[in-house]
Amino acid sequence: MLRKTVPLLLFPVLLLTACGEVEDTRPGQPVATRQKAFKAILQSFEPMGVQLRENRYEPETFLQQARMLHQLKDAPWSHFGPDTHYPPTKATARVWQEPERFTAEREGFLKAVDALLTAAESRTEERVKPAYQAVHDSCRSCHKPFRN
Repeated sequence: MLRKTVPLLLFPVLLLTACGEVEDTRPGQPVATRQKAFKAILQSFEPMGVQLRENRYEPETFLQQARMLHQLKDAPWSHFGPDTHYPPTKATARVWQEPERFTAEREGFLKAVDALLTAAESRTEERVKPAYQAVHDSCRSCHKPFRN
């Protein structure tokens, strides 16, 4: 009986280890590079949202985070080359099928980040909240069609 249960218990463990993240082995690792860039963007953006949602707005801290986001905003885009739709990408094929729309979404994000920095420089929560929401909305509007 024990001989039959041990393999049954090990089978799910083996399946889970086989389903690990696919590594980007292409030259320059464009998919992994853009994923890291998006993670860095999120890590600079999310703390701003926490401040606003929890009513703990700190103008100087928010401004530093907005400056960091502004510095990072361009990092992922050049890594969406024509031959970069392969695992481990989370991008949909629509990125390459609808390049004009993807470019428009990117431009909307970049403008929203610029506006957020301007609002953060005012150190006024009333200006910051809608600017933050505009960046959030630009992320969502791009993720819906272009990210799995």
